[in-house]
Amino acid sequence: MLEPFFHWRQATGIQVLANSPLSARLCTGVKCVSSVLSMAPTCLQPLLRYRSFAILFLTPLLLLPLPLVVPTKEARCAYIIIIMAVYWCTEVIPLSVTSLMPVVFFPLLGVQTSKKVCLQYLNSTVMLFFGGLIVAISVEQWNLHKRIALRVLLILGVKPALLMLGFMLVTAFLSMWISNTATTAMMVPIVQAVLDELDITEHELTTVEPATGQTNAAIELEEKSKSGSTAVSGVSNEQVTDDPKSSEETKRRKSICKGMTLCVCYAASIGGTATLTGTGPNVVLKGQMNQLYPDSNDIVDFASWFGFSFPNMVLMLTLAWLWLQCSFMGLNIKKNWGCGTQKTDKEKAAYSVLKAEMKKLGPMSYAEINVLLLFILLVLLWFSRNPGFIKGWASILFKGGEKYITDSVPAMFVALLLFVLPAHKPKCIGWNTSTSDSEQTEEDKKKQFFSPPLLEWNVVQRKMPWNIVLLLGGGFALADASANSGLSAWIGRQMTPLGSIPPWAIASVISFITAVCTECTSNTATATLFLPVFSSLAESIRIHPLYVMLPGTLSASFAFMLPVATPPNAIVFSYGHIRVLDMVKSGLVLNIIGVCCVSLAINTWGRPMFQLDTFPAWANSTRSQ
Repeated sequence: MLEPFFHWRQATGIQVLANSPLSARLCTGVKCVSSVLSMAPTCLQPLLRYRSFAILFLTPLLLLPLPLVVPTKEARCAYIIIIMAVYWCTEVIPLSVTSLMPVVFFPLLGVQTSKKVCLQYLNSTVMLFFGGLIVAISVEQWNLHKRIALRVLLILGVKPALLMLGFMLVTAFLSMWISNTATTAMMVPIVQAVLDELDITEHELTTVEPATGQTNAAIELEEKSKSGSTAVSGVSNEQVTDDPKSSEETKRRKSICKGMTLCVCYAASIGGTATLTGTGPNVVLKGQMNQLYPDSNDIVDFASWFGFSFPNMVLMLTLAWLWLQCSFMGLNIKKNWGCGTQKTDKEKAAYSVLKAEMKKLGPMSYAEINVLLLFILLVLLWFSRNPGFIKGWASILFKGGEKYITDSVPAMFVALLLFVLPAHKPKCIGWNTSTSDSEQTEEDKKKQFFSPPLLEWNVVQRKMPWNIVLLLGGGFALADASANSGLSAWIGRQMTPLGSIPPWAIASVISFITAVCTECTSNTATATLFLPVFSSLAESIRIHPLYVMLPGTLSASFAFMLPVATPPNAIVFSYGHIRVLDMVKSGLVLNIIGVCCVSLAINTWGRPMFQLDTFPAWANSTRSQ
């Protein structure tokens, strides 16, 4: 898998582990530390060389006057938050290590007790994320995601536009349930195999045509022995006239290749916004709503988030598909869509590649069927726990269930089943162990009734992104300390003058600022830093907190412009088909599309769904405490 190579340094490019197979490709087109040092002016080279050291030690020293001059709990809390923000943005130490700072410094500075801080690292929201990741790992373990991807691609067909649509639909759907990084890592090799087959077929077709032309020319030369020079000049002229066409076709093929690879990383980022566990920022919002507004009656749960974000995801995905088509394939509808045309040799070759990959998987195994059923069960439990318009299973089956049961319960229930249910069908062997029974071999007798489970802990331990779990916990600790120390209230008071600006304009500006910031900072870290500020803003100008927190959360996933912005972008960039400029130009438009779609969603179906036109009592009571 491709996960081990992620250790980011936004300011200097991508760094990878030395044993990563992608290290050579990742450094192509991306400036590594040594190249940055060599290209920098002589006077700046010492500064760049000691950049990490300076940021790590000078940041706390330069900010030290804040808690000394202003000896309040709010100032001490702000001191730690600003240091963590600098470390998160520059990544002088790993994100997960920075996330552990509240455990040490909040108790030392008297901001919060150690017991309260530590509780934030494994709360209900973290357990929801943890359970969802365990289910996602089981889907990856048994290649169920690859089977779904290939089946959808075979159904949609291999015309250029439909092939791109198929790649985007599959990637977005899988990214809703498993990590964006794992989805992209699985999809890009499939895209690469299809593109390679198209290139091979194109090369074979172009080599056959010139050979035929040479044969015809030889026949003509035999018939016209006296006009040999004229014939030769005619052949050379024909080759010259063919060159522009072949170069244009090569350029078009490269352009399609760029579009096909870019669509995967963009669809992964867009698809992750549709479900509550799809990506880190969504879980951050859920946790901080529970943290900052404990009386909000679990307003953000799996069903309500899906109802709001899924239509937005579909709209964004459609517009992104149309934009990538226009950018890299042109507007030739007949050629791209294949209306009224038969399959070409290239399309047949691409289809055969997908079919061959599907054949390699074989029929669905017992384990795949079980994992699929458990996955469907989990989704149904999430949606039916508390639908809102009728009583859910939590309140019907269990007394006081709506109070005690959250979305983390079904997630962990299904996760536990994955460690219990067998990966192979149990074999019932009779108690009679006489040697005369020829049907029972010695191996059958030694086999246990229950085979190994669908998922083993060592697999989870290897594939679980523990750094994200710690990052979420650190973010919740910051939000809780910010609220309890009075820092959130102080920030809110400073933002009171913004009350004269229309709420829709504030939401649009917040969405845009978050989308810009997430290009150079981790998506989860961006949401962790900004959401408490957006909450204080909403309380100070007395608008619904979700009116500004929802756009900020969704926009934190709109990292489309740079290879270092998010792991899916880096994976696609590492294959060498695209330049940074290609990603910047495409991503800039997609950022604008994303901000517009979020603004539309929050001001249309988001209003009645979350009652955004009113300032809720639970936000008012929190503010007054």
